[in-house]
Amino acid sequence: MSAEGNGTGGKSPLKILDEQYVRLFEAHLEEFCKEERSNIPERLAQSMAYSLTAGGKRLRPALCLAAAERCGVAPERALPMAMAAEFIHTASLIHDDLPCMDDDDFRRGKPTNHKVFGEALAVIAGDCMMIWAFSHALCRLPAQGIQPERVLRAVTLLAEGSGPAGMGGGQVLDTDRESQRDDRDFVFEIASMKTGALIRAAVASGAMLGDISDATLQCYYDYGTHLGLAFQIVDDILDVTATKEELGKTPNKDEAQDKRTFVSAYGLDEAKRLAVRESEAAAHALEPLFPQGDLLIDVAKSLAMRTF
Repeated sequence: MSAEGNGTGGKSPLKILDEQYVRLFEAHLEEFCKEERSNIPERLAQSMAYSLTAGGKRLRPALCLAAAERCGVAPERALPMAMAAEFIHTASLIHDDLPCMDDDDFRRGKPTNHKVFGEALAVIAGDCMMIWAFSHALCRLPAQGIQPERVLRAVTLLAEGSGPAGMGGGQVLDTDRESQRDDRDFVFEIASMKTGALIRAAVASGAMLGDISDATLQCYYDYGTHLGLAFQIVDDILDVTATKEELGKTPNKDEAQDKRTFVSAYGLDEAKRLAVRESEAAAHALEPLFPQGDLLIDVAKSLAMRTF
């Protein structure tokens, strides 16, 4: 696909993203989960595969592959990086659903991992996927001809987005009462770390696999930052407006658990406005690279429309 021009042919940008990248990723993931793993206990492998293959939007791996392609790396060669991002995201969902966290019985329309395999194995499966993500990328990306220094920088970006200054720290701000503040803008800090950091890392790490300048990387970094915020705002809105069937999980959980969300902080109408603002900021971040337009710009602009 050309990196310039929309070429949507009337299809929604998210549909194009699915056809171009999600299907490629899903096929690769299916083959990966079928690989023989004699060195991994069978129940652990089953637990990890259960959550990895449970579906979902696959936004992070798709964005990773799309960014890599626009930076000169064929999507097929970037699959290990996309897999690493999805490993970490899926692991975070397993942990997020545990009774000590959100205590949810359903994820992506299926019983949560701990409901099927028990809490202890769910914790271990999530921990193992977090670690596996980095070894997977470090081992398999060089085999795709990606230069080691680019691999190292890309994996570092993913680690930073996942750790204490990223997704992990955001989970603390979301769940630990003593870490929270009363000002309503605090939800931006939670969202930028808990959700935005990994989306930003997926985009930036994909771009980093190519031979790009620091200025170009910054464009993708900023795109991921604003897209991650928009995604979380939309998620907060859908939690109070969508059904269980639409969400694939229990709705209104945030309100029931007295969580700080964009809807609770700003109200539904203002949250929708903020979603549009962040989506437009994400699109603007890539416009210097693609003045004639691009699918990733269209994806950003269309994201907030899921709430209307």
